[in-house]
Amino acid sequence: MKTDRHPSDKPFRSDAESTWRGSPENDSVPWVRILGIKIDQFTRDSLHAVIQRIIRKQEKSLIAHVNAHGLNVADSYGWFADFLNSADYVFCDGHGVMLGARMLGQRIPEKITYADWLPELAEMCAAEGFSLFLLGGRSDVAKQAADNLSAAYPGLKIVGTHHGYFEKHRNQESNRRLIDLINNARPNILVVAFGMPLQESWLRENWADIDANIALTAGAALDYASGRLSRPPAWMSRCSLEWFGRLLIEPRRLWRRYLVGNPMFILRICRELLILGRRRGG
Repeated sequence: MKTDRHPSDKPFRSDAESTWRGSPENDSVPWVRILGIKIDQFTRDSLHAVIQRIIRKQEKSLIAHVNAHGLNVADSYGWFADFLNSADYVFCDGHGVMLGARMLGQRIPEKITYADWLPELAEMCAAEGFSLFLLGGRSDVAKQAADNLSAAYPGLKIVGTHHGYFEKHRNQESNRRLIDLINNARPNILVVAFGMPLQESWLRENWADIDANIALTAGAALDYASGRLSRPPAWMSRCSLEWFGRLLIEPRRLWRRYLVGNPMFILRICRELLILGRRRGG
């Protein structure tokens, strides 16, 4: 993982800080900083362009995603904030982050949600000849997700799958065997779907040892792709209510994230607005 993209010793200026990463010939992507975390201003098309460039040039990049829950986790755990701020790219996965950006005078053009985007990524990979390795979920979730995606996108190369129930410490035998399995397959893209922050913790320890061009932190993407987990109705997403639909589907798992976490996130945005107002007034 690169460490020079978001140096932690730079001052936090959420009101004005917005710049470009990279150079025009390398598909430059502008970013903004929201609550101390830099988030790239990706659209689906620009994200696909960056992925294609990385793979064609045989580079290695870690691409993370963040939503309101992720920004709350980053506020609670310094290592998680450091992980996001040292990832090569971070894209927005939620209306809450877009709302927070607008409140802070910033702009994120699009949310890229895995339940919608993973099939689009698979379609692009099938067209470009890129390979995937799907990692995460219960015993047969990754395999079922692979079967569903392969059926939908003929020619898609899924070079391996593995469940997410193994000992994840770097020096454990099961972890070493998994990394050997991934490296023997040499995927262009490794999709890691353990949920947040476990997937980030695992990549933090293991990414340097993995032979893949791109690692993606993917949350519940494989549960959706396998059909194990249902999506809320499309109108709820259009009305920025997908979080409420997910809460209705999985209340026991998600009630704290949304009923406690969402108000906490908005309060943190409001607190940041007050701080910025005082700075401007001073």
